[in-house]
Amino acid sequence: MMKQEANAPAFHAKKQRIWTGPQIILALIIILISLTCLLPFVNVAATSLSSKSAILSGKVTFFPVELDTRAYKAIFSDPAMMRSLWFTVFITVVYTLFSMVMTILMAYPLTKKRLTGRKFFNFMALFTMYFSGGTIPIYLNIKELGLLDSPWSLILPGMLSTYNMIILKSFFSALPPELEEAATIDGANDFQILLQVYLPLSMASLATLTLFYAVGKWNSFQDALYYISTKAYQPLQLKLYHLIKGSQAVDIAAMEGGSSTVATDISESIEPASIIFATLPILVVYPFVQRYFVAGVTIGAVKG
Repeated sequence: MMKQEANAPAFHAKKQRIWTGPQIILALIIILISLTCLLPFVNVAATSLSSKSAILSGKVTFFPVELDTRAYKAIFSDPAMMRSLWFTVFITVVYTLFSMVMTILMAYPLTKKRLTGRKFFNFMALFTMYFSGGTIPIYLNIKELGLLDSPWSLILPGMLSTYNMIILKSFFSALPPELEEAATIDGANDFQILLQVYLPLSMASLATLTLFYAVGKWNSFQDALYYISTKAYQPLQLKLYHLIKGSQAVDIAAMEGGSSTVATDISESIEPASIIFATLPILVVYPFVQRYFVAGVTIGAVKG
């Protein structure tokens, strides 16, 4: 009898979950939204691996038709495309590193009530979220600083996101003040408290904000479109922008060593192949920080 009673909780734990009507409807809505986001990407991937005739005839849906990998061969053999890839990786890493340092150094002091002018600095930070000088004043500012046609024009402007700073500031404010008091009693200064107490406890928020900064910079092309004219400094997304506009397909085929006929044959698949080529690296990185994503945003958005 005792053995049966001991096994009772285990039996109940194995009971299947009963889905209610609202839960089923919610699950179907989530599946529908997920498919809406996923299927266009699958279609682009299938188009990039299909022949021109299959694409023009509308046969391509979610699976490649008449498999053709020449578009990817043209992209990977294009020195300009590969140079743009590595330049984009470099810019993204440097920008993300600088942005995280700036975000931490601004968020941490604003959590201290002893900071003179704390309300003023908070107001000035929030002010930038609602009002901007506009494209032309920003361009003139970049020009006067001598940053035009320089990689620094892709790094320094917009290096600090007020939204991300507020998330990290809220997370810092939610940490128990007793931790800082104990560290102060042990003789730690503000920088030691930040490096040894706050940052190790904020890995979820830091990983989330790092993802925000990295994805934002990886996908951006408008700043390069405005500030960059040298082809060596063109990031991958700007090159993809020009490619979609139809200005680079023939150049890529020429670098491949093929004739104009080859360029014509892959002209319909070169654009989707370039989209996959530009999107895949950030998709590879995302799973490594995915587990921090929900926790980081949730904890940082609510002060406990």
